[in-house]
Amino acid sequence: MRLVPPHVDLQRSYLEAVDEFGGAHRDGDGTWMWIDEAGTEHEFTRAELETEAGFARFVHRRTDPHRPVPTGFVPSTFLWMEADGHYVGSLNIRHDLNDFLRHEGGHIGYSVRPSARRRGHATEALRQSLAVCRDLGLDRVLVTCDDDNIGSATVIGTNGGILDNRVRSERDGRLVRRYWIDLT
Repeated sequence: MRLVPPHVDLQRSYLEAVDEFGGAHRDGDGTWMWIDEAGTEHEFTRAELETEAGFARFVHRRTDPHRPVPTGFVPSTFLWMEADGHYVGSLNIRHDLNDFLRHEGGHIGYSVRPSARRRGHATEALRQSLAVCRDLGLDRVLVTCDDDNIGSATVIGTNGGILDNRVRSERDGRLVRRYWIDLT
């Protein structure tokens, strides 16, 4: 498994993964929303993502270093997990923390498609992402997971995460574990 920038060669397996998530999951690294230069929100539809041109626009929006940052969000780097030429998951590195991310979202979010779980992809993706975080100038990162997500807690711990505390989500009241990983 390797982390790669989103690319059009993964269109078929990306859409298969979306179907595995039941469609409602969206991208795993956010939604299919984007903001244009005028600050207007747009959404990619499933039908658009099924076309070569639409998927190419989607990939461009994910990889464009000059894309506008929506209000309430922070600059991010989107990466996809690729194994044997197939999309197996997404990872999002947030360059800064706003209040929500500091409380329960963290610097790094990741998601592995259901058929690719329990194969070490999340552990390896988080490991590889730490080098990207160092390159961004971060000296430690916050990574969070739901309190009952033992798999994710193991992934974070395997990568050096030290449990700081547990907090209640301000959105839905669930318990969230907050881990710090030292990058120095």
